[in-house]
Amino acid sequence: MRYATIVMTWEDDTAVHPIDDLLSETDDVTVETIRYVGPVYEGRYVELVELRGDLDVARELLAGSPETIEYDIVGEDGYGVLYLQCRTGGLVDDLLTILREHEIVLDWPIRYIDTGSEHGLQLTVIGTSDAIRQAAGDVPDGISLKLERMGEYEPDMGKLSSILTERQETLFDLAVREGYYEVPRETTHRELAEELGLSTGTVSERLQRIESRLVGAYVN
Repeated sequence: MRYATIVMTWEDDTAVHPIDDLLSETDDVTVETIRYVGPVYEGRYVELVELRGDLDVARELLAGSPETIEYDIVGEDGYGVLYLQCRTGGLVDDLLTILREHEIVLDWPIRYIDTGSEHGLQLTVIGTSDAIRQAAGDVPDGISLKLERMGEYEPDMGKLSSILTERQETLFDLAVREGYYEVPRETTHRELAEELGLSTGTVSERLQRIESRLVGAYVN
């Protein structure tokens, strides 16, 4: 049994699913992770996603969308979980069909990531090597795949790689080795930034995102 961790990106004009299209209209709320997507049935499907930002803005957008059949959001203080039943936009159906036809299993959750210029999702799939390769070949036009890592699947394999992107994992590993999390700290944002060739602000923001993901995974 093999696993593959993949980053999937798509062009701005590619409709992935209604929630992504809706929230692209605002910077007030974003999707952090997709906890689950159900199979498409009679032109509709359900999903469970984690949101960050103004949950009232998300409710307003969902209520006004013709693609929304039913929804509910629970949460507070800028974090919530959305249950959404909606009409498929086509690409969701295509992707779920590919996984089903090749008997590929998704390792939840799926995480939205910042690729710098495109929309992106990091996901891990489980199956045979042939099945994973054949499924990748059937991905529709407009979708790009980048393999981050692949290997033998083990039930007790480390969870860090499934929580952080490769770039985040590199920064986190450096911060730990340089003593950023020691008391007192043995390094600073500026020193980490200089070693990685990044700005201090970028390192600070990325460490906040890393810590948020790690705490979220611990809580979950």
